[in-house]
Amino acid sequence: MLSAFQVFTIVVVGVMVGVEFSVAFVMNPILNALPGDAGQLGHAHGGRMLGAVMPVWYIGSVALVAIWAVAGWHRHGTGLVLAAAALLVLSVIMSLLLLVPINNRGKTWTPENRPADWKEQLNRWKRWHYVRVAVIIGAFTLLAAALT
Repeated sequence: MLSAFQVFTIVVVGVMVGVEFSVAFVMNPILNALPGDAGQLGHAHGGRMLGAVMPVWYIGSVALVAIWAVAGWHRHGTGLVLAAAALLVLSVIMSLLLLVPINNRGKTWTPENRPADWKEQLNRWKRWHYVRVAVIIGAFTLLAAALT
């Protein structure tokens, strides 16, 4: 039963990593290449859509990894699972302190109401997002290694 739970947890975290990776390296470049205001409107829509889903996914991932750590406390790889949990908690803290405030502003922007520094704010979000992607890739890697 624990093995199935571990696989389920890795799949949930792995899909989250894939979504965040594609935002950073696929969707953002596509949106940035759109003409006129289309890219900014796309970023705002993405912020609304993913901003509603990702908090549940991040917190859910932390909860799944915590359950894995407790259920497999005396098994091989628990240290890796705890390290992965720490990285996922770091990603949640980063999100709350650094990314969510920018996203909450950006998801309301239109060409008529966006601030003069909207591009700088969006670029700051992207830089922090790259760091967060690296952190969650590290967590995913540790979880996968914990099974070997």
